[in-house]
Formats: sequence, C-alpha cells, structure tokens
Amino acid sequence: MTLTQLKYAITVANAGSINEAARRLFISQPSLSSAVRELEEEIGVDIFRRTNRGISVTPEGEEFIGYARQVVEQYELVESKYIAKEKTKKKFSVSMQHYTFAVHAFVEMVKQFGMDEYEFAVHETKTYEVIEDVKNFRSEIGILYVNDFNRNVLTKLFHEYNLEFHEILVCGIYVFMWKGHPLAGRKEIALEELEEYPCLSFEQGNYNSFYFAEEVLSTYEYKRLIKANDRATLLNLMVGLDGYTLCSGIICEELYGSDYCTVKLKSDEKMSIGYLARKGVNISPLGQKYLEEIAKFRDKELR
Repeated sequence: MTLTQLKYAITVANAGSINEAARRLFISQPSLSSAVRELEEEIGVDIFRRTNRGISVTPEGEEFIGYARQVVEQYELVESKYIAKEKTKKKFSVSMQHYTFAVHAFVEMVKQFGMDEYEFAVHETKTYEVIEDVKNFRSEIGILYVNDFNRNVLTKLFHEYNLEFHEILVCGIYVFMWKGHPLAGRKEIALEELEEYPCLSFEQGNYNSFYFAEEVLSTYEYKRLIKANDRATLLNLMVGLDGYTLCSGIICEELYGSDYCTVKLKSDEKMSIGYLARKGVNISPLGQKYLEEIAKFRDKELR
C-alpha cells in the first residue's frame, strides 16, 4: 500500500467517477482503475461498488477512506513543516446537534487559542451527520444526546462505526419558547397544555427516524408539528406562531439574546448529553479544551 494509492482512492471517492478522478490526477483512466484494484486486492476490501450507472463507495470503503484521509493529511502536515518548511495551521473541527451551549463552548475555546496558528470548523447539523462526521474524521468530536428511547439503536451504530459515547451531563426536559408565549410565565407545563401550539422540530433529512430525532418524546402524536432546517427559522417560528420545542433547558443568552426562555416539562424523561469520539484515538489539546468549556455548563447546572 502506498501513499499514492491512498490519494487515488480519496480522489475517486470525492469525484464519484473514475474518469473525473483520472482527469483531476492527470493520469489515464486505465492506470487509475488498475491502481485502485491493486489496492483493493491488497487490503481485501472492495472500496468501490462498480455498476453500469457508475461507481460508489461501499460501507467498508467509507471506513477505509476515513482512515486514508487521516494518513494523507498527517503526511501533508509533516511534508509542509519539514520539507516545504511551511508553517501549517493545526485543525480542529466539531459537529453537533443544535445546542447553543455547545456553540458557546466552541466560541470560548477559539478565543483562548486564537486563530493565528489554528484553523477551526463547527458543523451544527443533523443527528446522523454528527455521527458520520466523527466516523469519517471530518470532526474530532460530536455532541449529541441519548435517552432510554434511542440508546440501543444509537449505541449499536456507535459500535459498528468504532465510536465511543462519553456522558457529560444528564438533564430533564424543558419547553423552549419565546417570552411572549402565553405559557411562558408558568413554572411547569404539561404536554397536553401545548396541544394548541405548534411543536417545532429539526428536519433530519434521509434519516428522519424517530431514533434520530433531535427532540425527545419524538413518538408523541403532536396535534401540530412543523419541521425546520436551521435554528434561525425555528426562532422565527417561535415568535411568529407561538411555537415551541423541547430541549435540555440550557440556553445561552449571549447567543440567543434575552427574548427566549425555558419552562420545565411535566415529565420524568431524562436525556444524557455527551460527546462522541473515535475509539482508541486520543483527544487533541484543542478537543480537551473544548470539552472543558462544555463541562462548565454541567457544573453550572449542578449548582
């Protein structure tokens, strides 16, 4: 197995076509096909599925490409520092469900490390994509929740993808709404009292299973339900339609402003929020600092 073969496989996966990958690599299509097949024979894995309609990456290939990207990126860092003598920025990326405290922790981490020597990325995205990002090395850390309902399904997926879930905090369920909502002044709200108001939920795309829902109680038969793709739209719907969503109860006025609030839901349900990481891979200093900032919200909740 050579570094060149790894680069070839990554390029084919990115291009989705042998012909297009050959064009990008400035080599002939037969030479590229031969090199990729030799790599597959050597590792004993079919990286690509070839049909009359084209080429696609197999599930086993996805895992291999993830490792290949890591090897190539590390080589390029070494090459730029010791051969090209370039000063390359260290990279850190995190993927998360839509949690303001997770974004706030990212902001604080960036402030402390600065951006002169580091390149940062944050992906606020769908549940399955959080898992995929960590699996494929797009992100070092993923932030999401598990509870009694989705735990078995997600834990099985974590195991298949060689990932580990580490609990950060356990919290109850809260109703998140704007302060002008008719029920905003309550100390506690029953789910039945919310029937006349639209429940707002984050769209999960192709993986719109109850198990991947970002909100707990996803199987409840809501009388009114609206799906949204991003946080800004969700907030607008809260104000415009007196909508609400269910959350951990941890919100950051620094990011949301002071126009929103949370009210405890009458429920014994609990959610465990934690981070997802590759099994056996050490967390970088940037990642450790990020998790320290996340933990401050746990400590705040316990006080």
